[in-house]
Amino acid sequence: MTSQIPTTPSADQIRRAPKVLLHDHLDGGLRPGTIVELARAQGYDALPETDPDKLGIWFREAADSGSLERYLETFAHTCAVMQSREALFRVAAECALDLAQDGVVYAEVRYAPEQHLEGGLTLEEVVEAVNEGFREGERQARERGHRIRVGALLTAMRHAARALEIAELANSYRDAGVVGFDIAGAEAGYPPTRHLDAFEYMKRENNHFTIHAGEAFGLPSIWQALQWCGADRLGHGVRIIDDIEVADDGSVSLGRLAAYVRDKRIPLELCPTSNIQTGAAASYAEHPIGLLRTLHFRATVNTDNRLMSGTSMSREFEFLVEAFGYTLDDVQWFTVNAMKSAFIPFDERLAMINDVIKPGYAELKSEWLFQQSAATSDSSRRTG
Repeated sequence: MTSQIPTTPSADQIRRAPKVLLHDHLDGGLRPGTIVELARAQGYDALPETDPDKLGIWFREAADSGSLERYLETFAHTCAVMQSREALFRVAAECALDLAQDGVVYAEVRYAPEQHLEGGLTLEEVVEAVNEGFREGERQARERGHRIRVGALLTAMRHAARALEIAELANSYRDAGVVGFDIAGAEAGYPPTRHLDAFEYMKRENNHFTIHAGEAFGLPSIWQALQWCGADRLGHGVRIIDDIEVADDGSVSLGRLAAYVRDKRIPLELCPTSNIQTGAAASYAEHPIGLLRTLHFRATVNTDNRLMSGTSMSREFEFLVEAFGYTLDDVQWFTVNAMKSAFIPFDERLAMINDVIKPGYAELKSEWLFQQSAATSDSSRRTG
């Protein structure tokens, strides 16, 4: 796409731009202060820090290890304080509100119900508490002048044996706030093919699912997720770059799997900061998203775990703007890609694109043009 606005957007413009988020973990986005308060109320005394600021730093440093397995260990603390209806409701409401205040207009937030049963809740009670929390967060956002819609993705842990049960749960709540299914957890040793019965069930029910694949593990993980399991999207999928060759003269050739992913417009839920933390990319400037955007893959930008990565959607785009010189047109391109790939009905996706996203970017671009015109006029007066 040829850029019409030849400048990089400011941090304020990025924050105000309507954004779409497809890959965000509920238990990876808690406010540090909330963790401290919930831990105190529940008698959980294993937190490494009890000062919210210091705790936030601890999570980021612990996650910044280059190891996916070490990164996943940080979730023991967040899950530990999410074992009651009240805690789940609060965390979900704060999640929706935080995203809305960052300019996110549509989000799909995932969590594993099976990880929130230690306090005696049933799977159904977990889902209902989170759904009610999202609705409350949406309401609070509206009161503050923000618009957001949040859909839930129910996740099964790939090392466990409850995938079919969670898939059935996702299907039973598909008209009550749950928009799809996912599997997550360490990839090595736990291929998605272990859960074929769950994916086959979702396909029979004409329902949507994404699979964490191509993050810590490579092309075989992506191939299995697509060809054996039939995933609608790839959670991360960053390692598709391993099937793309760039010659010394700059020419690019795609392997058959990469070509298939691009040809079929399979969405990639890319999470730049998280990918750097887990060693899937060396830096923002070297992140495969740059090449994938140039080659017109269905690339999307996501946060993964806002707490562990110390990030937000605005920060992710700020990093990419700095690394690749992206303009508002590029930010809009990623946003429309994400909205096209959402797990809600086509007419609702189209309405979000035409009624919310495109007008939002048009307003920002008009604002920029006005500022440029005013600056030019002011310069002419001073030099005239």
